[in-house]
Amino acid sequence: MKWGWRRRLAGLTARLGLRRGTARTRFTAWYVTLFLLSGTALLAIAAVVASGGSRASRTAPDGGTDQPVTAAQAQGRIDELQQLARAHDIQSRQILLGSAIALGVMAVISVGLGWFVAGRVLRPLRVMTAATRRITADSLHERLAIDGPGDEVKDLADTIDDLLGRLEHSFDAQRLFVANASHELRTPLTTMRASLDVALAKPGPVSETTATLATRMRAGLDQVDRLLESLLVLARTQHGEFTDAARLTLGRLALTALTGRAKDIAAKGLTVRENRIDDSAWVWGSRTLLRRAVDNVVDNAIAYNDPGGRISVAVRAEGDDPGAVSLVVESGGPVLDQRRVADLAQPFRRLGADRTGTGQGSGLGLSIVAAITQAHHGTLDLRARPDGGLRVTITLPRTDGRATVEAPNSETGVAH
Repeated sequence: MKWGWRRRLAGLTARLGLRRGTARTRFTAWYVTLFLLSGTALLAIAAVVASGGSRASRTAPDGGTDQPVTAAQAQGRIDELQQLARAHDIQSRQILLGSAIALGVMAVISVGLGWFVAGRVLRPLRVMTAATRRITADSLHERLAIDGPGDEVKDLADTIDDLLGRLEHSFDAQRLFVANASHELRTPLTTMRASLDVALAKPGPVSETTATLATRMRAGLDQVDRLLESLLVLARTQHGEFTDAARLTLGRLALTALTGRAKDIAAKGLTVRENRIDDSAWVWGSRTLLRRAVDNVVDNAIAYNDPGGRISVAVRAEGDDPGAVSLVVESGGPVLDQRRVADLAQPFRRLGADRTGTGQGSGLGLSIVAAITQAHHGTLDLRARPDGGLRVTITLPRTDGRATVEAPNSETGVAH
């Protein structure tokens, strides 16, 4: 019986053309169902009462007179009673028919009323849902702050606000720890590097073993220093605070990155092909972080490329989304598994034999790119190329030409 009612309710919802799967639809369907049940029960009671009155009229007494009645008078009285019974039956049917029509009309009206009432009841939940969707990891300080009586909805909103407060505290503690740890570790690194320089600068010849050991230690210290710098960038990006926001072009950033790495490109015998660099691809964001993202993508294309391979760079300001700008960097290299390529955006992840060595990067390059892109409300797409290598696509929101234009930057040659 229970499942039968659910099937009937689902069928009614489908016939009414209401959207399934929402609380408002279910509330409306239940409201209409209860209205039809109560209306049908009321109509049945009215029919029973009407039929009882009809039988009573047929058996009505003759008035209680004891005077003798002739056959003609009796027949006249019978005809009169029959006419009254027929009139009563017609009137009862008309009342029942009118009530049934009124019930049908009110059933249709009840759909609209039920939908309106359900919407009013669920309005606070819709407001809470919209506010919760707007809150991200960069805006955990925001709260729902729902006003109203202390009912179940208010309790739910307060519980979500408490949860957001705990999450904000946890995120802030994590970011502060990473930043403080990176800063604190730089002091002993600087001391170790200075001690190493002093030891090598002492008068007298330095043995070959000592020189080799010093070179290895300096390389290790440089690698740890780069790792700490990457951790600082990650912490700053996740904190979402841009003190150097400006208007710049991805094309100029890409050209600057390629120019600054000309020696590394030549040393590996790589061929750089600039498919298309659109100078109108303006974006708005942190000058330092966006430059770091482009540099990391170019560094990744150089470090994990095959000797004598190629690098393709393109910057487009048009495409499927006219309000977006895309930087596409393709590089050669070993054939990668597309199912694992997405892991490259995670910290300390590498793929393939060339990505497991200890001398190439810290495993934070593309994860920093992903964090910077996300902080600028963009997307990062990583695709394995069929003939080997990787295609990296950074898509950012495009800014219009009405933004403030500052003096060109000396490092990038870009107007900000």
